Amino acid sequence: MHLIEVARRVQQGEVTAEAVCTAALTAIEAKDGALHAFLHVARDEALAQARDLDTRRKRGDKLGPLAGVPIAIKDAICTRGVPTTAGSKILAGYVPPYDATVIARLRAADAVIVGKTNMDEFAMGSSTENSAYGPTRNPWDTTRIPGGSSGGSATAVAARMTPCALGSDTGGSIRQPAALTGTVGVKPTYGRVSRYGLIAFASSLDQIGPFATDVRGAARVLSVISGADDRDSTSLRAEVGDLEGACGRDVKGVRIGMPDEYFADGLDPEVGASVRAAIGELEGRGCVVKPVKLPHTSYAVATYYVIATAEASSNLARFDGVRYGLRVDPRHDLRALYGATRDAGFGAEVKRRILLGTFVLSAGYYDAYYLKAQKVRTLVRRDFDAAFREVDVICSPVSPTPAFRLGEKVDDPISMYLSDVYTLPASLAGLPAMSVPCAPTKSGLPVGLHVMARPLDEATMLAVGAACEAAIPCASPP
Repeated sequence: MHLIEVARRVQQGEVTAEAVCTAALTAIEAKDGALHAFLHVARDEALAQARDLDTRRKRGDKLGPLAGVPIAIKDAICTRGVPTTAGSKILAGYVPPYDATVIARLRAADAVIVGKTNMDEFAMGSSTENSAYGPTRNPWDTTRIPGGSSGGSATAVAARMTPCALGSDTGGSIRQPAALTGTVGVKPTYGRVSRYGLIAFASSLDQIGPFATDVRGAARVLSVISGADDRDSTSLRAEVGDLEGACGRDVKGVRIGMPDEYFADGLDPEVGASVRAAIGELEGRGCVVKPVKLPHTSYAVATYYVIATAEASSNLARFDGVRYGLRVDPRHDLRALYGATRDAGFGAEVKRRILLGTFVLSAGYYDAYYLKAQKVRTLVRRDFDAAFREVDVICSPVSPTPAFRLGEKVDDPISMYLSDVYTLPASLAGLPAMSVPCAPTKSGLPVGLHVMARPLDEATMLAVGAACEAAIPCASPP
């Protein structure tokens, strides 16, 4: 059942919030042993919240737009009184004393938080194999990865343990796992959603967004968590608008751009065929399809992995064993404490990115790498500005391949990084972008259509996504 129907039934008293919560917890207990989507299940807290909602409804209180809806939260988002580890040993046992802004807004909308989901450590990965607590598996084929870094949230929704979840997207960490698990995943415009309480990876790129079983449900969650926040200086004071209503808009006349650079060598033929067929369905509904050029696309991966690692090396300096999280006490001096704690607490991929980021920021290399990457980022953004003078949205594949097998790329970081080749440019430009399921491969693996729009034009993006969803109904995982 989609989340909007769950909320409606709870609001009208057709079902209790406690019954809905119990059903979600039962599904988690039954399925998660094979999938490992969750790092922590907040059973007692969730049931208490659900019972409180039922009490309020019985006394006549009006419930919020997510009344009784069970929601899973990526473990990089702080939740008061509930462990938050960012998938890392260095934060093992850390329990935040406060809620992230998005969590406070979910609670105010009467959503029920059922647990925290697995992720690549500090959101650094594309497969959820970099978690310090073991990998998550794809519910369509448990020998395969669910994508990353928000693979736990995607799997929770794909396996119908919860109807929605929150993830974070730095370079594709919502859209890529959504595509590989057959769910809807939305990265909002940079600044649309507050980052307060999100454990930072790369601050100029990170954004929180929803996963859901359908586009309209994702739009409702996005409406709830969007809006300005005085605690986040990068949040935008822009009107959110009726995002849910946009999902019913007629898309006749909407101009869709198809970038040649996203349909080139390296794209799996079945993925390409599925995405082209989805765009063809949109054309059949009145959209106008035309080619566009994004000439600096080929530089996006290198640009991203300079900027993101540079910001990570700075952001992760706070994890030193002094204030919170893991502390390895080597009986020597403070420098030894830092070194021993970070060596024991961080995994291999996190160490790799910290070292790379420190290098590109170091004396003698800053201009050659970091400054040049920022200039190329501007060129990528200008490519999109030019394209959006000709079209309303840009459609492409999300991932160049379907979900690959567990362990297949874990020892090949360059191949892993290329999994995000189509999602990184929109992140660098700060654009809203989403993944919508389209026709699966012949072997039944999910494929996602990537819809990118102008900054703050989530409404048009969601309208196109909903039209695609209506044209191509997709099956649930077995």
